[in-house]
Amino acid sequence: MEIHIGSLIRRRLDEKGYSVVWLARQLACSRTNVYKIFEKPHIDTDMLARISTVLDYDFFILLSKSFRNKEADAKA
Repeated sequence: MEIHIGSLIRRRLDEKGYSVVWLARQLACSRTNVYKIFEKPHIDTDMLARISTVLDYDFFILLSKSFRNKEADAKA
C-alpha cells in the first residue's frame, strides 16, 4: 500500500474541523505552503513530527504499517 502523506494530512485536518489558515498559523508558514504539503506524497520527518503534534495524530504509525506490509509482501 503506497501512502500519500499529504492526502492523509488533509483528511485529518478536515476531520478535526480546522482550516488551512489555522494549520498555516500553527506551522508558522503560508497557506500556499500548506496546500503544497497536501500535494506531497512524501514529507520531511521534522515537518511530519510538527504536523503530528499540531493535529494530535501520529502519522508515523501509518508509515510504519505501510513499511511492514511492504516487507511482508516482499517475503511472500
